Amino acid sequence: QRQMCIRDRFRHVCALKQYIDWLIKWITDRRLEMKDKGLLLVISGFSGAGKGTVVKRLLEQHNDYALSISATTRSPREGEQDGREYFFKSKEEFEKMIEASELIEYARYVDNYYGTPRKFVEDELAAGHVVILEIEVQGAMKIKEQYPEAILLFITAPSIDVLKNRLIGRGTETAEVVEKRMRRAAEEAESIDQYEF
Repeated sequence: QRQMCIRDRFRHVCALKQYIDWLIKWITDRRLEMKDKGLLLVISGFSGAGKGTVVKRLLEQHNDYALSISATTRSPREGEQDGREYFFKSKEEFEKMIEASELIEYARYVDNYYGTPRKFVEDELAAGHVVILEIEVQGAMKIKEQYPEAILLFITAPSIDVLKNRLIGRGTETAEVVEKRMRRAAEEAESIDQYEF
């Protein structure tokens, strides 16, 4: 069982590496077509599918790529810092941001708000950078409405069992939250066909 799990993980890492290499080439070609205008790249996917790995690799290889940091009302996980992984907000603070139109998009996901601050994204696009948004499906659809030229990518896990094992293996979620995330993944799967990649 353990050997099989390691083998599946290795295959997934290899597949992600090939995908990232292809993605970098595709973005480079697309930017040449756009004459180095800013590009909005929206990455969604199941919790535990490898979105963070893809984003990390893109940022490591390109200094003109910028990750938009989302705001959230969820509690920080161990090692996370406000302003690095997320802007951690209270429910009241987040709702004030909504009222002031300071967010491009926001959604409620597994009992918490998540949203994309507007100013950073618009400043980076104006500077001609590739702006990466790592957001869930609802938010991605709202982004596409406002920015039709945005490119939407959806990252999946090799199987539902692998996905569940990754969530459990994190050791950061209760069994109840893992089950909520699995139900949410099933809902998100219905929107995959709305993504370019």
